[in-house]
Amino acid sequence: MELKTEICAAEELVRLLEDRGLAYEMVEHVPVFTIEDALKATPSLDGIKTKNVFLRDAKGARHFLVIVPHDKRLDLAALAGALSTTKLSMGSPDRLQRHLGVTPGAVSVFALINDAARAVELVIDAQVWAAEKVQAHPLRNTATVSLPRQALETFLSMTGHAPVVIPVP
Repeated sequence: MELKTEICAAEELVRLLEDRGLAYEMVEHVPVFTIEDALKATPSLDGIKTKNVFLRDAKGARHFLVIVPHDKRLDLAALAGALSTTKLSMGSPDRLQRHLGVTPGAVSVFALINDAARAVELVIDAQVWAAEKVQAHPLRNTATVSLPRQALETFLSMTGHAPVVIPVP
């Protein structure tokens, strides 16, 4: 499935969720770019609030989408050790667009639909994985979706991404 733009991708994602019968709840809100923005702007919604971070290794050979609870601070050096990789740093907006087809502020697990090459490794904090529902942006930062864990598992299976579930340092 090739998705062309964020707006088209978001609409296509919602159609995909509905066509596959995956339960979800979605709320619209003003554009958000930070966790603080999201906490202020997002109406009440069930599920764990998440922080989604796109990282690369020192050589740019490995890419990671790391999903943690919204209030967790990442220790990139410890995470690099846990993933048996070199120094981790934030992926550039260009790299993010190239691999996940989204812009900063819209990064979420749903962006894996755009990673047909499976070039991005998914790392999910054990606390997020254990949650009954997970919140994520639907490929745009003007809405938030709450997705039951079973629906998340089905979505990941559809994209071919098997999560590495660890207590993220």
